[in-house]
Amino acid sequence: MANPRAERVAKRVQQIVAEMLGNRLKDPRLELVTITEARVTGDLQQATVYFTAHNEERMKDAERALNAARGIIRSEVGKQLGLRLTPTIEFELDRLPETARSFEDVLAAARHRDAQLARQRGTEYAGDADPYRKPREAEATAAAERQFETNTEATAHREAAAGAQAEPEAQAGATASAESDNAGER
Repeated sequence: MANPRAERVAKRVQQIVAEMLGNRLKDPRLELVTITEARVTGDLQQATVYFTAHNEERMKDAERALNAARGIIRSEVGKQLGLRLTPTIEFELDRLPETARSFEDVLAAARHRDAQLARQRGTEYAGDADPYRKPREAEATAAAERQFETNTEATAHREAAAGAQAEPEAQAGATASAESDNAGER
């Protein structure tokens, strides 16, 4: 359905049929019926409306009820759409929920088997549970390491400079005391 107009008409058909199920059609077989999708051909002549119901027995009854009300639904669709020709309407049971449930069952079984295998093997992660380093964490770690190296180098330079200043002062102090000793002897 690549035609944008056909897509718009299909959405509108879905809305109209859903509104009719909720407001106009009073058949008890249609109480828990949901319209899931509508598709319209490119020439807007045929519309297929997909529906689902609460359980399997209700689906068959709902299909019979929708087919019985097809004429009323089609006339309402024609009035509200305002097209030159009203599309014929077919109702089909939507199998997507059943397919989704079967996929969920398969995935649950696979997860269960994986958990059993992991317990049997006694496996653990070789490294971290999350082996991928986050970019910000890596940058923060690198910045902290650079800061530490810079601080260490600065401390070493200060200590070396302080030690170099202490030596001439010590020598000057020793010379001054030696001179004072010599002066005291005179």
